[in-house]
Amino acid sequence: MDTIASLFSFITTPVSWVIVQFHAVYGKIFGPDTGWAWGLSIVSLVILIRICLIPLFVKQIKSTRAMQTLQPEMKKIQERYKNDKQRQSEEMMKLYKETGTNPLSSCLPILAQSPFFFALYHVLNGIATGKTIGVINDSLLASARKAHIFGAPLAAKFKDGSATVQALGATVTDVRVVTAIMIVMMSGSQFYTQRQLMTKNVDTTVKTPFMQQQKMLMYVFPVMFAVFGINFPVGVLVYWLTTNVWTMGQQMYVIRNNPTPGSKAQAAYLERLTKHVTHHGKSRSRGEKAIVKAIVAKGRDRNEFERKFINALTKAGLVAQADGTVVKGEAATLVETEDGTPATPGAAKRQQPKRQTKSQRQSATAKAAGESEPKTSLTKSDEPEDAKPSAAKPAGGGKPGTGTRSKAQSGQRKGPQRPKSPSKK
Repeated sequence: MDTIASLFSFITTPVSWVIVQFHAVYGKIFGPDTGWAWGLSIVSLVILIRICLIPLFVKQIKSTRAMQTLQPEMKKIQERYKNDKQRQSEEMMKLYKETGTNPLSSCLPILAQSPFFFALYHVLNGIATGKTIGVINDSLLASARKAHIFGAPLAAKFKDGSATVQALGATVTDVRVVTAIMIVMMSGSQFYTQRQLMTKNVDTTVKTPFMQQQKMLMYVFPVMFAVFGINFPVGVLVYWLTTNVWTMGQQMYVIRNNPTPGSKAQAAYLERLTKHVTHHGKSRSRGEKAIVKAIVAKGRDRNEFERKFINALTKAGLVAQADGTVVKGEAATLVETEDGTPATPGAAKRQQPKRQTKSQRQSATAKAAGESEPKTSLTKSDEPEDAKPSAAKPAGGGKPGTGTRSKAQSGQRKGPQRPKSPSKK
């Protein structure tokens, strides 16, 4: 660790200068030789560094979401070239180049603060060994060696022996209890941050090897922090615990206000946004407009939560515009069903006819047949007698009453029949 820290000695002077400036401020409040003055100086250093790294964090979020979007394509490439690793790597690099993504972008914040981390370790190691380093002179060195955080010296480690700890004015028990508690808190905060990312801000509709890797890292990182933490000075533990807490809070803010599409966090966010927009009748903040604009632009590619959001706005008489604004309107848009197909808002759903019983179907058939038969008049016809058809018996000696009507019932088409031409006498 000392060799690695010496590689970043070029940044030791700036880091020590920042700590000294914060110590000058907190020393006037808590006293120059107290652990509060030196501990808060390290915390302030972390906050300053993390504020400077916010652009990298935004880039990390965009890169992570881009990688999640590419997972189906990456899985196809892996299956297609599973027997040719070289071709698989070439196709992966081609995919990254075409989409403008970089797998290492998700590690940028950690890589960017590594020099500051090792520089701080180098400074604290110099305080532990009694060496001036950077802008820390003899008087500041003596003040830092007197500083204790809950009874543990700033430069003490978990593995330090009794002689080293006594030289710093403390006991081995105090040092190990404080460092053990800080290591557990550091590992726990790392585990919670990764678990929060996996359970709330991951698209659950996509099952890829990337998700399995993230689940594995959720358990690997805390173990790594616990193993390496016993070699860190108390001041470095303060630094790393502070940066973990910052990361956890920053991620909670992002998950709440800009969740990953298709995740549980997006469902919760759109539910809150629906209540807010329907209450005020419009989208108010710039962030809300950006979310609404992105949902409108997707069209038929919206997921289940986004379709529910659009439908809820339509039912409330509101219309989401392409620029992200929400205006009042009744029939300007289409309501989407659960499967994504559009339907006219307010239109009643087509109801299936009720199934009839066999007796009902027979009675309806008989009724229809009765209406189609020609009605026979019981009154005397007004036609002249010579215009009436002959009433002679049909050839073959058929029975009475089996004339034209009987023939119609035995095979001729139903309905009114054309009258026969009158018989010529």
